[in-house]
Amino acid sequence: MDQNSGESIVVGVDASPPAIAALRLAAQLADALDAPLHVVTSWSYPPFSEYSAVSVWDPEEDAEIVLTESIRDAFGDAPPARITREVIEGAPSPALIHISASSRMLVLGNRGRGGFASLLLGSVSAACVAHAACPVLIVHAND
Repeated sequence: MDQNSGESIVVGVDASPPAIAALRLAAQLADALDAPLHVVTSWSYPPFSEYSAVSVWDPEEDAEIVLTESIRDAFGDAPPARITREVIEGAPSPALIHISASSRMLVLGNRGRGGFASLLLGSVSAACVAHAACPVLIVHAND
């Protein structure tokens, strides 16, 4: 990830409302700091899958769709000029923690699309706050 070299504002997205809010705020921060904006999402196979289901399902392709839709939902047809995008293989928490080592800041929504709507902070956000190698900004969506 040479384009980051510790200067990019990195935002992790999963197409959830908090992730879209995080992406919009990250773009404002990147603009204010004259920094590149790097948008990432991750993918991985579930630990136990039937072969027939895996042979027709492409999680990397699904992640690319999530990334494209997140950028479109946040910016419409006018994304920021200095935006880059990346689909990363791996579970979200370790992938984002890894990318944080070469980032200026990591921006995330407070919770993704998990099942515990009453939680203030989701598991990915909590893990990144605890273990990221750069500052982490957690954004709450206005529901």
